[in-house]
Amino acid sequence: MDGMENVCACCHHKNTPRDTKEQKKLQNRINRIIGQLNGIKNMIDDNRYCGDILIQIGAAESALQSLGYVVLEEHMQTCVVEEIGKGNTEIMAEAVELIKKLK
Repeated sequence: MDGMENVCACCHHKNTPRDTKEQKKLQNRINRIIGQLNGIKNMIDDNRYCGDILIQIGAAESALQSLGYVVLEEHMQTCVVEEIGKGNTEIMAEAVELIKKLK
């Protein structure tokens, strides 16, 4: 093992940082999702119709799924390509597991 097995996944950092434009796009998406979730919370607090809440939950799930695919695409184009270039073909197994998690 490379000594990274005891480091939690949240502690890893990209070798090549996202550029400012990409980071801003991701932050904008996250902020919209947070807004949707706050809207759902307010709907529940306001005792709104269940069907309307479920529609908003579906929209928030879809937005989060879409964000996941954007990050996955970036991961494949940067982190995975970089690791394969270094000869680390085990990164493909990790990529497959990450794809499964986005189901």
